[in-house]
Amino acid sequence: MSAENTEFHVKAGRAADGPYALDIDPERAGWGYSSLRVLDLPPGAGHSFATGDSEWIVLPLSGGCTVRTDDGEIFELAGRESVFSGVTDFAYVPRDAHVQIAAGAGGRFALTGARCTRRLPARYGPASAVPVELRGTGTCSRQVNNFAAADVFEADKLIAVEVLTPGGNWSSYPPHKHDECRPGEESELEEIYYFEIESAHGTAGVGYQRVTPSGRGRGTEVLAEVRSGDAVLIPDGWHGPSIAAPGHAMYYLNVMAGPGDERAWLICDHPDHGWIRATWPEQPVDPRLPLYEAPAGAAR
Repeated sequence: MSAENTEFHVKAGRAADGPYALDIDPERAGWGYSSLRVLDLPPGAGHSFATGDSEWIVLPLSGGCTVRTDDGEIFELAGRESVFSGVTDFAYVPRDAHVQIAAGAGGRFALTGARCTRRLPARYGPASAVPVELRGTGTCSRQVNNFAAADVFEADKLIAVEVLTPGGNWSSYPPHKHDECRPGEESELEEIYYFEIESAHGTAGVGYQRVTPSGRGRGTEVLAEVRSGDAVLIPDGWHGPSIAAPGHAMYYLNVMAGPGDERAWLICDHPDHGWIRATWPEQPVDPRLPLYEAPAGAAR
């Protein structure tokens, strides 16, 4: 394995810290803004944390929970059985707050975070308001749950979405980047990919993630076999494809933030591969999609 893979491909358990199965903060990643924690709580357990200089979203990966802030806000999250079973509700909590999570029947929770300046109010995000987008066609078909996309849910810096890729398909394709600020064309955003792979026939699945240098920043390069609980850090570079092995659907959670005054996801396609978009209108969307839809009343 190359030094680049060792630095940027974080295998499950390698970044565990205390109660967190995964704990990636700006110091660990060597950048300025994006954070991700994954918290496993057994039935009846709870966890508290200070938000510090970052805004956070509590996102159930499995199970539900109650989220309380020291401002007196209480959010009951119904959650879901798994990331492959449905859209979930979530809670946004601001910087400079103290948060308590009570798991009830237990569960697994992602805490997506970003260093920020503004202190926005704590809010509940209903599952019914999450736009479910089908992106690409043919073997590039995938589903995007835009729960905290820049144009969907207000935050100061944080952008976060979920992507579900049917087995055998490629997503995050064509390769693209967002590692420099070019107004109206490209945003500068650090990104974390967190993976879960659906098991099939009693066998754990795998996927593959590619990142290649763009000539900027740290020259990020990754060619990784990813499994459930793995993460890939992308401070810069062309990222994609994310490949789901046949028979195993792939889930990844994208967490992004950056220094720009405008909170926007603006990307630049790799010049050698961007042509693939022109073929999409000629092909149908994979009939396996959507894997599921948001509850009735979802914004589209």
